[in-house]
Amino acid sequence: MKITRSVIGALVHLTFFIHLFDLLNAQPQMETGGQKMPAEWIDKDTHHKIVKLSSGLEGNSLSFYFHNNPFIGNEMIFYNSSKQNPAEVTDMKKEETKNENVNNKQVYSIDLATRKTKQLTFRNSPMNGEVVCEKTQTVFYQIQDSVYSLNIKTGKEKLVFVFPKDFESSISAVNVNGTLLAGSRATDAEKEILKNNPNKSDFFNLIYDAHLPKTLFTIDVETGKLNKIFTDSAWLNHVQFSSVDPSLLMFCHEGPWHKVNRVWTIDVNTKKITQVHHRTIENEIWGHEWFGKSGRTIWFDLQQPKGQTFFVGGYDVATGKEKKYSVERNDWSVHYNSNADETLFAGDGGDPGAVAKAPNGQWINLFTPNGNKFDTEKLVNMKHHQYKLEPNVHFSPDGKWIIFRANFEGEANVYAVEIKRS
Repeated sequence: MKITRSVIGALVHLTFFIHLFDLLNAQPQMETGGQKMPAEWIDKDTHHKIVKLSSGLEGNSLSFYFHNNPFIGNEMIFYNSSKQNPAEVTDMKKEETKNENVNNKQVYSIDLATRKTKQLTFRNSPMNGEVVCEKTQTVFYQIQDSVYSLNIKTGKEKLVFVFPKDFESSISAVNVNGTLLAGSRATDAEKEILKNNPNKSDFFNLIYDAHLPKTLFTIDVETGKLNKIFTDSAWLNHVQFSSVDPSLLMFCHEGPWHKVNRVWTIDVNTKKITQVHHRTIENEIWGHEWFGKSGRTIWFDLQQPKGQTFFVGGYDVATGKEKKYSVERNDWSVHYNSNADETLFAGDGGDPGAVAKAPNGQWINLFTPNGNKFDTEKLVNMKHHQYKLEPNVHFSPDGKWIIFRANFEGEANVYAVEIKRS
């Protein structure tokens, strides 16, 4: 077949325009942070694509704590604190809507496919919760003493529970079928310590040393019945339900990790309590625990001993058998997480002041199990991020992205880094 000059010329022109199109649509390669970032860019140090999911929103945007599920299908729930139009505010206390500006934390969602954000609540008071049930497509949040539910598909809002004056507390978790909320109630003495010592470096040891009673509780979502299931003279914290078992609740003994037996589970029906992992050497610590998606394994940061040798440990809920993967010092993370089938892990790194004292630890990392260790790939250079705000990584539902929060532009925003290298 003879190729004419006109065909060759057409191919040259086509190649030029394809190249021009690629140049115009390519994301810039940039250093991450220390400047205002575009909506998308390639981290020049890792060559992974980063997307600002909260792009276009004013104020601070915060994704959920690492063990709190934020996903309902392909939508992710998060918080944003920015000024809102008072005409849109729908607080049940109408007299409070007289303020000219409302600047508080409200619930938003983002469609991860289209990246369109939507404000879900328009209250005149800040809210807390980070409690989402994917099965019922419901977000739970709390304003002062009142707990509400919001179905994100129907928009129906409901008052679920009001804490009585003699048991003021807050919710922390919802079980997998959306029937029970849970939390831990602190005494007024503990609240006073927090009020007078707002910095963690001040209150952490004070609360632990006080050995004040704390109570685990559940709330029936349908009936509003409060059930006090366990009280201990220990700092009970990090309350979370199993990802598959609606009656299995995990909690921790908070405090200096080398002084506590950190991780526990309780069956909310039988009240049976089980300790997860036992200390094997002096100064061994474990914590920042989470349920894998399968519900078969409880994973946790494990150090044997503290600050020296690092692992991610796994506890089989059914058998009690354990496994662990070693992690290099510079790859250690404040929090880890796992993908849907628990074949990949991610970590949010840590600054030099953290327990690992890592000289080069400020990265979002991807971990692949290889025998009894993790192979590491760096995804985001976090050197401009201030770790007082914890990044708290999550795998996206499709497993292609790792979502985190960061302040490397100044304000807090929610980002996603693509696992596949660009």
